[in-house]
Amino acid sequence: MPKKSNETIETKLERKTARIGVVGLGYVGLPLAVEYAQHGFVAIGIDVDKNKIVALQQGKNYIADIDDEVVRTLVSKKRLIPTNTFDKVASLDAIFICVPTPFTPSKEPDISYIISAAEKIGSEMRKGQVIILKSTTFPSTTQSYVLPILERLSKLKVGKDFSLAFSPERIDPGNKQWKTSNIPNVVGGVTPSCTKAAAAVIGQVVAHVKTVSSPAVAEMEKLLENIFRSVNIALVNELAQLCDRIGGINVWEVVEAAASKPFGFMPFYPGPGIGGHCILIDPYYLEWYARAFDFHTNFIALAAEVNESMPFYVLNMVLKELSRLGKKFTNAKVLFLGVAFKRDVNDTRHSPALKVMELLLNAGIVNVAYNDPFVPEIDVCDKKYNSVGLSPKMLKNADIVVITTDHSTYDYKMIARTAKCIVDTRNALKGENIDNAKTVVRVLGSGA
Repeated sequence: MPKKSNETIETKLERKTARIGVVGLGYVGLPLAVEYAQHGFVAIGIDVDKNKIVALQQGKNYIADIDDEVVRTLVSKKRLIPTNTFDKVASLDAIFICVPTPFTPSKEPDISYIISAAEKIGSEMRKGQVIILKSTTFPSTTQSYVLPILERLSKLKVGKDFSLAFSPERIDPGNKQWKTSNIPNVVGGVTPSCTKAAAAVIGQVVAHVKTVSSPAVAEMEKLLENIFRSVNIALVNELAQLCDRIGGINVWEVVEAAASKPFGFMPFYPGPGIGGHCILIDPYYLEWYARAFDFHTNFIALAAEVNESMPFYVLNMVLKELSRLGKKFTNAKVLFLGVAFKRDVNDTRHSPALKVMELLLNAGIVNVAYNDPFVPEIDVCDKKYNSVGLSPKMLKNADIVVITTDHSTYDYKMIARTAKCIVDTRNALKGENIDNAKTVVRVLGSGA
């Protein structure tokens, strides 16, 4: 137990003596811990995954958006201290909870990681600490689940003995412009003093902090951000299918034309489905929560259904082309380009490419391979696949090439001129001069 101090959290932050804890060292937690360490604080990173801790203790970084040398330096200088135990909790002044919040197979929220983290923190807490939940979740999680655990186990009172707030994560993997330090943060505390303390902590590494009246507002705000995207992506995904049905209308051209309007329109684009953590999961978190109030989020649920149907639509595109080629499914060779959920990242969480591969395998197409410069290996249908080398020979050997992730490192001109048949779900070949008459290109939503 650390020595008692009369210093306020604000004073410790000003003097850089505040010790920052981050529970959960994934795509959100590790960049956050690194940010505090780079700003002169000691950051204690806690994760139950021993492999992550061992890697970090050896100076090895596993998050693509962080510079490897930065991690090595911070660990060697003991500015970033990774551990898989909670025995240092009492020494911390501020603790962020950045654990996963998946959903169950029946699409219900799984906040077990949040509960577990709260229990471990609550058992070790002391007066004067600031606890900030960042994991995406449904409204009331902070006050109805986390708060009772902390108060019961610590015997402390929120707003008097410690501060509790919710501040949603806004990490965008692969984004070179917007990172932890320059993305504005929203924060809402259980009490006004909680909000003030949490905002002071976050403001040390974030350029702009927007305070709101409660954790529930901040929790709902996060859901709004991602459901907004889900709904608009669903709109263009449905229009893409309609354009295919009508024929002669390219939805990509339609969206680009609409984007010329300088007001009242924001472009979204179709694709093989949505991946990552938030956009796919958040609609179901809100749908589940709304049912407790006898309210059904029909519009939001329908958008989620449309997006989750897209891998099946891509499956049908592939099967249609195989039938046109006269290929038996059991003999067909399909090569996927890109399995990460978005361009230029190594993140495969809920990647639609993996779902399309799974559907193809279940349809009896067993000769499936993939290339992804960011993802060396994947598991699909309990089978491990390694990324194959991308060469003209590999492209020519495939009956169909499916572009599921439009990485910027791909030589699309070579791909377009070499492959026999391409199903392009990202409009990656836009603008390429395909002068090989034998290459057939089917673009999702092209109306071809």
